[in-house]
Parts: sequence; C-alpha cells; structure tokens
Amino acid sequence: MCRSSVFGPRLGLIPDLGCTWHLPRLVGRARALGLALTDDKLPAETAAEWELIWQCVDNEALMSEARAVAAKLAKGPTNAFGEIRKAIDAAGNNDFAAQLDYARDVQGMLGDHPNFAAGVKAFLTKKEPEFTA
Repeated sequence: MCRSSVFGPRLGLIPDLGCTWHLPRLVGRARALGLALTDDKLPAETAAEWELIWQCVDNEALMSEARAVAAKLAKGPTNAFGEIRKAIDAAGNNDFAAQLDYARDVQGMLGDHPNFAAGVKAFLTKKEPEFTA
C-alpha cells in the first residue's frame, strides 16, 4: 500500500469478507472493535505496523515497487507459490505436529518437480535459478 491509502469506509454494515473473524485474530479484539465502531481510518503505515499488510511505500514509489515485486515473483517457482500460501493458511488451523506432517507431504510432492532440481543446481553453482511453471 502507499502511504496515502487507508482502510475503513463506514457504510452502515458490519465488516464483511470475513473481517469479523480475521481482524480480531490479527490485531486483537480491542483494535478490531475500535476500527469497526468508529469512523477512524486506518493509515497504511499503521496497517504495516499491525502486520495487516506487507509493506507501506511512498506514493510515488508504489507502481515501481509493485512492478519489482511482480517481476521477482514471475521468475520464481510459481508451482510452489500456491503451496506456500496453502501451508501458511493451514498453520492457523493445525497444531505443530499436524503442520509438520502437512509440510512433509507438500515437500515430498514439490521435491519431485523440476523446479526443485533447478533450485538446487542454482544454489550449488551460485547462479540465478531458471524455474518453469
């Protein structure tokens, strides 16, 4: 998000899209209620401090930062990206042992993909990896 961005338009509804479930778990009950009950806007810098967003950048840098992240992601092991997201989401519902089991199973699956070999080769040769889909 850029510094001039804010969360929080008041529309006469309850927070939607799962916010009443996620927000208290992410920022605590008091902050969630404060945001939902007041007309206070949540600035991007505060959202970053509260770990609701990954990064807050200057307005002028937003597009160049977004393009840089997109370019970096496009070069990555895109097959693993979806699995990374699923694993992080699963961690909220799993205990530690279940999460280790989950990760073991996914690692086994991803280890059979050519991207794993490409990543190991790049690591050993100290070059940039060339991943496929």
